[in-house]
Amino acid sequence: MGNPRKALRTTAVGAVSATLIAGTALGLAPAAQAAPAAVRFVDITGDGGTVLKANVVMPANADASRAYPLIVLPTSWGLPQVEYLAQAQKLADSGYVVVSYNVRGFWQSGGEIEVAGPPDIADASKVIDWALANTPSDARNIGMAGVSYGAGISLLAAAHDKRVKAVASLSGWADLIDSIYSGRTQHSQAAALLNGAGQITGRPSTELQQIFKDFFASNLSKEQELIAWGKKRSPSTYVDQLNKNGAAVLLANGWGDTIFPPNQYAEFYEQLTGPKRLEYRPGDHATAEVTGLFGLPNDVWTDTSRWFDHYLKGVDNGIDREQPVQLKSRSTGGYEGYPDWKSVGATRKKIALAGSTTIRANVNSGADGGIIFLSSILDQLGRLPPVASVPLLPRRYAAVWQSEKYASAQQVRGTTKLHTTLTSTKESGTLVAYLYDVGPLGLGKLVSNAPYTFHGQTPGKPFGVDLELFSTAYDVPAGHRLALVVDTVDPLYIEHNPTGAQLTFSSPAADQSYVSVPLREQ
Repeated sequence: MGNPRKALRTTAVGAVSATLIAGTALGLAPAAQAAPAAVRFVDITGDGGTVLKANVVMPANADASRAYPLIVLPTSWGLPQVEYLAQAQKLADSGYVVVSYNVRGFWQSGGEIEVAGPPDIADASKVIDWALANTPSDARNIGMAGVSYGAGISLLAAAHDKRVKAVASLSGWADLIDSIYSGRTQHSQAAALLNGAGQITGRPSTELQQIFKDFFASNLSKEQELIAWGKKRSPSTYVDQLNKNGAAVLLANGWGDTIFPPNQYAEFYEQLTGPKRLEYRPGDHATAEVTGLFGLPNDVWTDTSRWFDHYLKGVDNGIDREQPVQLKSRSTGGYEGYPDWKSVGATRKKIALAGSTTIRANVNSGADGGIIFLSSILDQLGRLPPVASVPLLPRRYAAVWQSEKYASAQQVRGTTKLHTTLTSTKESGTLVAYLYDVGPLGLGKLVSNAPYTFHGQTPGKPFGVDLELFSTAYDVPAGHRLALVVDTVDPLYIEHNPTGAQLTFSSPAADQSYVSVPLREQ
């Protein structure tokens, strides 16, 4: 196996630099442009007496004799309390009391980083308590919203505090472990970015430092502890409580989110029984929301305002009558509505993975998922996903299967699924599957990907592999093919292939291998 520590150190430096640049742009720049005179900076006592730095934005000429709906905004990971000032002013101008606070462990707030643990959940309730006692807020109409870290805390708070009537969770997570450890594979660039940003802008707890240490060291003896730690911090764990409380939940994410991939939001959405809405757009982590943090027109924040207007103010704006699943295609940019997530990929087309193919591990074939943030932003802004020349991929290190040329355009919508039989020469290993749109000249544009790691297998003994690739919405033009490529190394992930490992993919007659592609009915 390669040296993940060296790669992670390099990744962390670049990732932290990107985070600091983003933090300045997303947090400080909007504040300088949009900070209104009505903003009041306050200290709020959180759980256990921890001081939380916060700001309050009130409606202009607020009438002290009436109560206004309250919106609470926890900050994103590594960003200061001024992050939401532009949006807070817009919300206040439309009649809300808005309280934004810096989550514990970051910047000037006290305490240590708990990663949406019980103290963070309790802090959210303490902020609500403070707002009800110190502002003309309506206890019957309380909403929470946030981007990334603030999104996860908002969902968790709504599950634990029945006063929260509406939530907008933007670029957040439902299952924390499935986000950064899907397929039992460490998402190394994502975790390095979070760790680096936390070290620079906050105070990680001793527990968190050990979690990251075990994570990067691939400490399998600590795997169950990691899963239990993440489960406690996952909204999906508390979905029954959230449903019982009845909060209206808006979930929005990017197709190319490299921190919190889209699959786990879709699964969580299907479990919700109250008012709900699911939105996906092109882009990486939080990039779909970014212009709104500058106060510029932004679809995500527009829908967030409409959501709160309907469920907190009772405004009949029609959002409850729209198709609740809204997708924006990576290829066309147009919105599509569906009655539920199951309807997104209503038709499936299988590509047979015939024959037996053996590849050698430990070498990057040239197929990979790109670079965190950069690749998905290029796809968002210019429809330029990561590419690979499929005919030139070395078959010694990459297994390749292709469909026939399609006579008409194929609209891939939802979650592609891989089923195959794998035989390894070692007891552990990692594979990464990629789905490419291949043009006439053999250039493949990345449609989706996902990693898969196994441990404890008997060398030479076949076993089944079922893997869900990350959900997407992508149009394959007429005359193109789809190709499935599998190799063993990707800069986005930590691989677990011992030196000299070989992987053989086969398709037994009794259990044939295939990739199942979800298609939109046309």
